[in-house]
Amino acid sequence: MCLGIPGRIVKIDDVTKKLATVDVGGVKRQVNIACIINDEHSVDSCVGDWVLVHVGFAMSRIDEEEAAQTLKILIELGEAQAEIESMRQSAAQ
Repeated sequence: MCLGIPGRIVKIDDVTKKLATVDVGGVKRQVNIACIINDEHSVDSCVGDWVLVHVGFAMSRIDEEEAAQTLKILIELGEAQAEIESMRQSAAQ
């Protein structure tokens, strides 16, 4: 199963490379935000946005309510915990 997990962009790391730090359940991870950048949304304007993260990429923007509902469902299914643990392990390496 391919899992997109909600996270919130907390800072921009590299404007040119479109890299940002995203907080996913308390785990901060650098992701590529190129997929969510367009004429209406510049790299600098992304801080605070909620996004769906999949394999190191922010795939789409979502609102805070959708993020909360998605996290709740994922936690209920146990998927989020496994994904967050996987991210923790790879971040520690």
